[in-house]
Amino acid sequence: MSSARTPKLHLGLYFTALLVSLSTPAAVAQDEGNLFNTTVDVNLGGRYFQRQCSRCHGQDAKGNDETGAPDLTGRLSRASTDTGIFMILREGISGTAMLPVPAETPDTTVWQLVAYINSLRTDPANIELPGSIANGESLFFGKGVCSACHMVNGIGGRQGPDLSRAGQRLSPEQLQSALLDPDEEVLPRWWTMRVTDADGTVREGLRMDEDSFSLRIIDSEENLWSFRKDRMAAVERIETSTMPGYRQSLTAGEIDDLVAYLYSLRQNN
Repeated sequence: MSSARTPKLHLGLYFTALLVSLSTPAAVAQDEGNLFNTTVDVNLGGRYFQRQCSRCHGQDAKGNDETGAPDLTGRLSRASTDTGIFMILREGISGTAMLPVPAETPDTTVWQLVAYINSLRTDPANIELPGSIANGESLFFGKGVCSACHMVNGIGGRQGPDLSRAGQRLSPEQLQSALLDPDEEVLPRWWTMRVTDADGTVREGLRMDEDSFSLRIIDSEENLWSFRKDRMAAVERIETSTMPGYRQSLTAGEIDDLVAYLYSLRQNN
């Protein structure tokens, strides 16, 4: 009798273990680490955060006393591992306003959100960069011609994002990617619009504002132009960046210097 029961018991334990392993992907991911932690993943996680999480935690992720949402830019009190953060996002926290992400949210998206939350807690004092901040500043306002389009602390152009707090918003890896591959991610605000007016005049500039009836652009000389869509002969939207990549024009050392300078730009500067 005992010999007949033993295989059944072992088989039952086998299937129980198999079901547990299949139902807990977070445990597997913990063993392998977060596989979705590239610059692109962090950016996508940030987008999801702004859409779904910023209502309680704030756009800066520093929390909200009224809702009880904690500051996510410091040490997390309820989770110390990627898997712990993942499970909180998946299951929520009972007895609090922290609700789980919708059940249909893919695991990939949740892991990207984990990567973004991790990026918020990076202490710049613990990051050693190979570049020179002083040399990077000289490049920014000199050889790199960055200030022709970008502003830092009120100095520079308006043809690109204000970089006065670049190091507060972007990691060194993200900054390097933006310098080498500017077309990788171009927000709609920085799309170029080429407009042909009813009289045949062609104007080109950055997309400032657009709705169902009108379009407004700013040209390279910072002139604003407004158009009624029913009076435009043609419009072309160019979704690539107006910023040149620096792979050919700057050395690897100069790229390191620029990254060091941009990463040093923070709120208290």
